[in-house]
Formats: sequence, structure tokens, C-alpha cells
Amino acid sequence: MSPRFFDYNKALISRAKANRKEMTPAERRMWYDIVPNLPVKIMRQRVIGNYIADFYCASKKLVIEMDGDSHYTDEAREYDRERTAFFESLGIRVAVSE
Repeated sequence: MSPRFFDYNKALISRAKANRKEMTPAERRMWYDIVPNLPVKIMRQRVIGNYIADFYCASKKLVIEMDGDSHYTDEAREYDRERTAFFESLGIRVAVSE
């Protein structure tokens, strides 16, 4: 399977599009201040499997997650662990910014 194309839940596409329009301040800074200066292509709000990665670099097989306040509950931490395990099972490294 190509690192750019993974199976994905098509039902999440509309949510990913909405997330692109309503970025958090951290996502906005990453997208407008950091990503343009990188030598690789980065996609935002990329659906992979049943998850939406905040940022994904296919050439590096790297997901960057911008976890904020909503990720500090026990339930959210468990979801994040499952998400990370899923990405890693596909050979994707995960970097988390809190």
C-alpha cells in the first residue's frame, strides 16, 4: 500500500472538511507559520482509517497531532492511545504537540 493512500472511513470526510475551516489556534499557527517553510508536503485533517489526523506527511509517513485541552480526560487519553496504536500499525510515526 502506498504511504499516501490508506483505507479510510468516507463518513469522516465532511467532519475533516469542517475541521479544516475551524482550526484551533495551534493548528492555524502550524498550517500558516510552520508548514509553508517545510521541504515536504503536509496535508491537514487527513482521514486515515477511522481517524482524522491533524497533519500528515505521506513522504515521511508521519502524523502530527495537535492535542489541546480536550485531550486531558481519561477517555480522551485512551482514544489517543488507540489512535496512535492504529497509525503505528500502518507504519506511521506519530508526533504529539500538547
